[in-house]
Amino acid sequence: MNKIKVITIFGTRPEAIKMAPLVKELQNRENIQVKVCVTAQHREMLDQVLTLFQIVPEFDLDIMKKKQSLTGITTRIIRGLDELFEVEKPDLILVHGDTTTTFAGALAAFYKQIKVGHVEAGLRTFDKYFPFPEEMNRKLTGAIADLHFAPTMSSKNNLLREGVCESDIYLTGNTVIDAMKYTVEEDYKFKNKILKKINFNDKKVIMVTAHRRENWGEGILNICKALKHIVLENETVEIVYLVHLNPVVKDMVHNELEGLKQVHLLPPLDTKETHNLMNRSFLVMTDSGGLQEEAPHLGKPVLVLRDSTERPEAVEAGTVKLVGTDMDKIIECTNLLINNSEEYIKMSKAINPYGDGTASVKIADAIQEYFKK
Repeated sequence: MNKIKVITIFGTRPEAIKMAPLVKELQNRENIQVKVCVTAQHREMLDQVLTLFQIVPEFDLDIMKKKQSLTGITTRIIRGLDELFEVEKPDLILVHGDTTTTFAGALAAFYKQIKVGHVEAGLRTFDKYFPFPEEMNRKLTGAIADLHFAPTMSSKNNLLREGVCESDIYLTGNTVIDAMKYTVEEDYKFKNKILKKINFNDKKVIMVTAHRRENWGEGILNICKALKHIVLENETVEIVYLVHLNPVVKDMVHNELEGLKQVHLLPPLDTKETHNLMNRSFLVMTDSGGLQEEAPHLGKPVLVLRDSTERPEAVEAGTVKLVGTDMDKIIECTNLLINNSEEYIKMSKAINPYGDGTASVKIADAIQEYFKK
């Protein structure tokens, strides 16, 4: 029997984290030949993940440019993959989630009539401009995909409502839970000098990330004002804010928070450092999608700095709470978790809806079954 030729395609750090355990699983399957293609939509942060998981891509489109536009990213990926597919002729390509790499990869495969598998399929906010451009990247990829790997029942139901055939949807859990088996260590020693000095046992450390386009400007400003109020009101709290490198975010955050004794402004950390910081933190505040899945797996409450989320099952489960960018609401919800142990335990002990760490196995099984048919 000929091996199933699979090319996995990703370009950003979040995609790489979630695809890495799947790549590892596919490499262990005798009847699957898997190759990795990176677009390098984000270069440096992507390379950190590849090094961590010891993955060496067979193909690197290296498309990243300064001040790159969505149009530029999309067209460079499609051109690069068009040439690659012409030579490699894979049976299946795998893309993940909602990035521009995801959509452009799916579209390039469609033009060559190559089967598309969509990992983390079916997430929706039902607002095409929120988050932008991710919501439409997800929907358009879903319209192209042949195999839909839905992390939760909510995601599966979204796909069914859009007319996807149930036999093409596989309920798998989220591969990010698989990834954390490689990264989180109870006796982990931080490399970052500031993190080394923090007393995680005696301090309530809040890990913060906020960088989404829809929060640029007033949203980020309100978040910063709330954080300033929280540390001035709570001596036992320390904040570690992982500040995105985009100047639109970076400049505002540093202008508002630099110099505060209880606030540590750090550049984005590598994946292992980030996951272990999360594991030692008291709670997480974020506008990231991935952290809404990761932190609950570690028993950490999440306050989501957005007005809506494509992960409603986390809200329903009680592992995350939507607080938006309203300063008063952020302060109120944070203080409740700091001062009310019952509320904290309720969130930290809630069951994470994103699976048990076997998503990669389920996806690999589904691919084998699909090609048997």
